[in-house]
Amino acid sequence: MFIYNFKVNGGKIFKYFFTGIVILIIVILIFVSIKLFVGAKNNKSISSCLPQSNVSVISAKNYTNVLKAVHENIDDYVGVKIQFTGYVYRVLDLTDAQFILARDMIISSDFQYVIVGFLCEYENAQDFVNETWVELTGEITKGNYHGDMPIVKVTEIKTVDKPNEEYVYPPDDTYIPTSGVL
Repeated sequence: MFIYNFKVNGGKIFKYFFTGIVILIIVILIFVSIKLFVGAKNNKSISSCLPQSNVSVISAKNYTNVLKAVHENIDDYVGVKIQFTGYVYRVLDLTDAQFILARDMIISSDFQYVIVGFLCEYENAQDFVNETWVELTGEITKGNYHGDMPIVKVTEIKTVDKPNEEYVYPPDDTYIPTSGVL
């Protein structure tokens, strides 16, 4: 009859177990770091609200999200062609060839609103009086109006009826209403 005597050394088992866990954690950290850096290189645009087709149509539902994204990342959207509907709105310091293609953005439950929109340039802008609803197609450029500003160079414009969805809503519940800001 054979009797085997095994002596278990608790110190060695703990060392092997601890070393294995440390190696596993290091491998996981390396894997996650590689995925993070490779993913960041492949993502060229932080927020792409506009599809990269020939002409991107902006609707009332995505209007303020697009407006916010373009204003925050002007360089990413230069050259993008867009089509949208709004009304002609002018402020005193615009040139004769400039207007704002505006929409009313609801900011409270009792229908208080602010006017938001894209600054547009069109050679015959004075042909359209204030509060005329138009649909336009144009290309986003980078210009200067009290600082860097996206400006839509209008290529096509036509008068339309007031849409059913006249109002737009703040972008993704992150809008903070302010007062005294033009």
